Amino acid sequence: MSKPKVYFTKTITPEKLVEMYDILKKPLKGKVGVKIHSGEQGNKNYLRPEFLKPIVEHVKGTIVECNTAYPGARNYTDKHWKLMEEHEWSKYFKVDILDAEGPDITLKIPHGIKIKENYIGKNTKNYDSILVVSHFKGHAMGGYGGALKQLSIGMGSTRGKTYQHTAGVTDDQNKFFQNICPDKTFKETMADAA
Repeated sequence: MSKPKVYFTKTITPEKLVEMYDILKKPLKGKVGVKIHSGEQGNKNYLRPEFLKPIVEHVKGTIVECNTAYPGARNYTDKHWKLMEEHEWSKYFKVDILDAEGPDITLKIPHGIKIKENYIGKNTKNYDSILVVSHFKGHAMGGYGGALKQLSIGMGSTRGKTYQHTAGVTDDQNKFFQNICPDKTFKETMADAA
């Protein structure tokens, strides 16, 4: 197996993000979803719409996001839409909350270590390509969150997020906190889901 190429830049600008994307020489095809973290209410630790505007326009993308499983401003679609407006995502881009309405898509994971299936929002089927834009941050269970977390937890519907956080014990959002799995198990579950 050959070693993957890793590209790095010390310059963090919207233009450099486009340049780094172009270096890959792997243009995304068809309808492109741009998976971001829309930001928690009252939190400033997320990539801003203005920063991502050049790359989203470059790939002709739609911002895609999913609801959360825990209480807050993103756990139900109506509240999440309001937050997307407050954080100005819908001011700059077309936005799609992938699990805004069901039923979820069930993805089979035949070689999964902890889970054998996962659930994502049904609107995912409307996209041919997904560009994952990650910011790195600490996560209580997952350690540092980044691309792997964006693909697993981030793309999971509310049901999928619950299922992952409980390592397949339940997909019932009301039983989320009673069944959260240990850190190591959660990391393995995240890897399966991604």
